[in-house]
Amino acid sequence: MAVDYDSQEYLDKVDAYWRAANYLSVGQLFLKDNPLLKGDLTAEDVKVKPIGHWGTIVPQNFIYAHLNRAILKYDLNMFYIEGSGHGGQVMVSNAYLDGSYTERYPRITRDEQGMQRLFKQFSFPGGVASHAAPETPGSIHEGGELGYSLSHGVGAILDNPDVIAAVEIGDGESETGPLAASWFSSKFINPIHDGAVLPIIQVNGFKISNPTILSRMSDADLTKYYQGMGWNPRFVETDGSDHKKAHQDMAKAIDASVEEIKAIQKNARDNNDDSLPVWPLIVLRAPKGWTGPKKDLNGDPIENSFRAHQVPIPVDANHMEHKDMLVDWMKSYKPEELFNEDGTPKEVLSEVEPKGDKRMAMNPITNGGIHPEPLKMDDVRKFAVPESDLKDNSKQRMDMEVMSHFAGDIMKENPTSFRITGPDETQSNRLWGLWDASKRQWMEDIHEPNDENVAHSGQVIDSQLSEHQAEGWLEGYVLTGRHGFFASYESFTRVIDSMLTQHYKWLRKAQEQNWRHDYPSLNIINTSTVFQQDHNGYTHQDPGMIGHMAEKGHELVNEYLPADANSLLAVMNKALQSREVINLIVASKHPRTQWFSIDEATELVNNGLGIIPWASNDDGAEPDVVFAAAGTEPTMESLAAITLLHDSFPDLKIRFINVVDLLKLRKKGDDQDNRGLTDEEFDSYFTTDKPVIFAFHGFENTLRGLVYDRHNHNIHFHGYRENGDITTPFDMRVLNELDRFHLAKDAINATSFAEKAGEFSQHMDDMVAKHNQYIRDEGTDLPEVNAWQWKDIK
Repeated sequence: MAVDYDSQEYLDKVDAYWRAANYLSVGQLFLKDNPLLKGDLTAEDVKVKPIGHWGTIVPQNFIYAHLNRAILKYDLNMFYIEGSGHGGQVMVSNAYLDGSYTERYPRITRDEQGMQRLFKQFSFPGGVASHAAPETPGSIHEGGELGYSLSHGVGAILDNPDVIAAVEIGDGESETGPLAASWFSSKFINPIHDGAVLPIIQVNGFKISNPTILSRMSDADLTKYYQGMGWNPRFVETDGSDHKKAHQDMAKAIDASVEEIKAIQKNARDNNDDSLPVWPLIVLRAPKGWTGPKKDLNGDPIENSFRAHQVPIPVDANHMEHKDMLVDWMKSYKPEELFNEDGTPKEVLSEVEPKGDKRMAMNPITNGGIHPEPLKMDDVRKFAVPESDLKDNSKQRMDMEVMSHFAGDIMKENPTSFRITGPDETQSNRLWGLWDASKRQWMEDIHEPNDENVAHSGQVIDSQLSEHQAEGWLEGYVLTGRHGFFASYESFTRVIDSMLTQHYKWLRKAQEQNWRHDYPSLNIINTSTVFQQDHNGYTHQDPGMIGHMAEKGHELVNEYLPADANSLLAVMNKALQSREVINLIVASKHPRTQWFSIDEATELVNNGLGIIPWASNDDGAEPDVVFAAAGTEPTMESLAAITLLHDSFPDLKIRFINVVDLLKLRKKGDDQDNRGLTDEEFDSYFTTDKPVIFAFHGFENTLRGLVYDRHNHNIHFHGYRENGDITTPFDMRVLNELDRFHLAKDAINATSFAEKAGEFSQHMDDMVAKHNQYIRDEGTDLPEVNAWQWKDIK
């Protein structure tokens, strides 16, 4: 018999399901035993310290129940993103009701004992988080840090044409910069080959202790706002008193929105019409703390007030005086109508639940993606700088430009599973080889020749100047099983450093869930780096992301500092095939001499570092001095310093080490990371006591932290010292004493040759003085710097 999803009888069943989810959500917050309230509620039944949030829960459960109805009515492939992620009970309660939670965690059975375990574990030592964390079935977005829910939803539906991401967004989250910027996502969703997002804004009126801006705006003003951003809003409003009307109104709004999405997609796909659509959006005005306690002990309102935000009543194991407030609250949901005597859900609930993978908690997209596949990649050697062009100053290459042809080829091989994002910097960052493979995806009008490399369909999305958006899209894309990288100016990836922290935390906890599939790597390229800013100055000089991510520990971060194009190719070849890790890659975009063959570069990347024979003359014996370099300019300046020293002190025994994988320097076992060098391995490279001149792309203290407890304390650090300006490329190195003259002087004076080095040291000082005067007179670097040519020292 056909089901009438629009009948009042069916909506009454949806209401029962909603009440069951609400009951479970309150129980998780407060109880550790007596889940069905059989007999008197005692202190032993209640948590000592209930921890969590209440205010957003019931409107979210309301949304979830109605999305289930829409999935069944329209046979949708839909999943849920909980923007108000601190309401962690929502996705847990709903996954428990439809059986998903028990499938993932068989110990949490769908009976009285399982319900007791469900309640006790929530926000409890040894239990589960109070957010929509990785241990929550169906979640790809924890929501602890607000602002990224819509970006993640859009990233997830790119190249997933049959998927709808239902994205719940709180009115508090709506006030954040990233969320406000994410409304522009409507300008980047192609209705032919992408899926759709259905934003549902929960306007409950209050944040932690303040009113929300959206709640004080009229429907007319909100309509103008959202329409102006490319969305068609529908409003559902309830004061919380008439549940029947609220269900009717919500059902109509979701049905109309789903049908609008389907109509947009059908027109686009039937007629190959990829013009910019106006997508639907729902605004749900419902009280914060809906269905909960009305007033506190002082007579002040809880429901529809900021007081409903977290734990709304003063009941815990040590304060049972007002336990009736909790009991009355939970019994208001009429649990006897929802659960059998043994705690199993009544059949009425099953009638409104999707089954199998149609359940939002079991949708494959939320667990590693729909049919995820590894990248198809050609042999990276095909794109390498030939050996005939190495170590020749007249044959300089731009590392990012060389790598872009490799990336473009990957695009061609993986047209629906590889994307590149960034904040309007792809062209500036010299990724020119991409344009032979794809264009920028941009759904607004295109005005050629004023616009360039822009189309309604493309694998590059960089046309919105927002680091948060570009990074959020990529995170949503890789969390649903696809691949890509984000490239931006080094200084301004700091804008998204907290996003990387949150992604790191996600990976860290996801690895603990044996049912979760793994994810492709999240790849971040820092370019337009600190040591050369042709069009900008001090504001664009900050390599601090290296230190930020190096602090994380575990084995979830790689930091690569390739010295040239072939090293960058080898890094990308490895990084793009890695899993469940954040790869931070610092790369040059400017013309530079090339150093390593693709075989040398591959070995360096695989080992993390290596002694460079053609720049060393210690022949495996004890050197007088060790040079180490991590980064493009540090490598170039170290080699130039070695030339200066070798010419003046031919008997000086020099060892040169190039470091590509920075965290290989971390001691094996430190910071819960076993990838690093043992003390014995470190000593074999750097010796136990010989002077080491370490030229480093980042802040010196980052490097000090990695090597501080090694045997060799005779390490001289040369990195970024927060000295900058709009100046010449070489002067940026001089300002931070990372130039060849400072490196050579420091090196020789740290050796036994120091007594004979007075004239040499003075010459180095003279060269710095000459440089300072020359750039002020001519506005460019010294000819002997620009024309410097390496010669092997063997």
